[in-house]
Amino acid sequence: MKVKFWEKKPVTKEPKKKKSFAREWGDAILFAVVAASLIRWATFEAYTIPTPSMEKSLLVGDFLFVSKLHYGPRTPITPLQVPLTHQTIWGTSIPSYSDAIQLPSYRLPGFSSVKNGDVVVFNYPPEEEHPADLKTNYIKRCIGIAGDSVEIRDMQVFINGEAMTTPEKVQYKYHITPKQRLNEKFFLDRNIRIQDVQYSTQGYYIDATPELAEEIASLDFIKDVTLLKAEPGEEEPSVFPNVPSKYNWNRDNYGPIYIPKKGATVAITPESLPFYEKAILVYEHNENAEVRDGKLFINSQEVNEYTFKQNYYFMMGDNRHNSLDSRYWGYVPEDHIVGKAVMIWMSTDENGSFLNKIRWSRLFNTID
Repeated sequence: MKVKFWEKKPVTKEPKKKKSFAREWGDAILFAVVAASLIRWATFEAYTIPTPSMEKSLLVGDFLFVSKLHYGPRTPITPLQVPLTHQTIWGTSIPSYSDAIQLPSYRLPGFSSVKNGDVVVFNYPPEEEHPADLKTNYIKRCIGIAGDSVEIRDMQVFINGEAMTTPEKVQYKYHITPKQRLNEKFFLDRNIRIQDVQYSTQGYYIDATPELAEEIASLDFIKDVTLLKAEPGEEEPSVFPNVPSKYNWNRDNYGPIYIPKKGATVAITPESLPFYEKAILVYEHNENAEVRDGKLFINSQEVNEYTFKQNYYFMMGDNRHNSLDSRYWGYVPEDHIVGKAVMIWMSTDENGSFLNKIRWSRLFNTID
């Protein structure tokens, strides 16, 4: 007897449909956007210097790489956002995000922490029109870290009572009184930013290093070069904590001021509250905190001490007399820290032309 076993019919594979040209490009673009977004979030991001607050250490027109790896990348607070944008859609004033969903902020581990002297990119704390992770990016030098005491005496910064090394290219405001009118070439030849030169009836206000000011003063057609520094006790009402009746501080004579540290407990008194009020009410995310009649209330209970939930930092620009920084608006919360500026990859001179438009000597310089 013959037995015939069942035989499986051969399967015929249908030819795989080739992706259309549009589909291939769509997939490629999607992959590129996702990859770029991940790199930008977790490793390095490119920034540009738009203002002169860090001159001459960093120049307007410098393009930087900012490392998220040093301090650790932050998890997104505002997830509903057009990829690779910040506050608006490219070239428009249309918001690039929705704040309908706001998530808690967490920071992944980094291989370093913020140190005194680091050049740091952070979100501008006082800004209220955007969520924390989409506030305007600022770049300054970290002067004081959490737990430090910061003081400025006659333009010299002291940390915990010890003089801090002054950045090599720090600038101050000077007034030049010349014997004759100075033309634009005079300033350009000395790398003085034309846009920041101000005219007076007697001469010109400039931002310059002490060395450059001394060089200018030695010229035979210059009558005088005067450093415009504030004197001790000279009141500048706009400096933090904005209580001139109690603190006659100014940009050159300031503090001492304590920088809050995570886990540190401070006494809350009428004298101390102005220093910590904004942090406790806004940056610490206390939902039921308020100040009434100079007293702090949390959950409707008056409190006489407070323990901080995160670290804070004190930032200053190297262009000391032309910088809006912590001397004017206070501390930078840790959850506002973006990353550490590590390298200049491109630099363009707004006053240059053709090949001189690029500052070739600054390309791929590391940042100190």
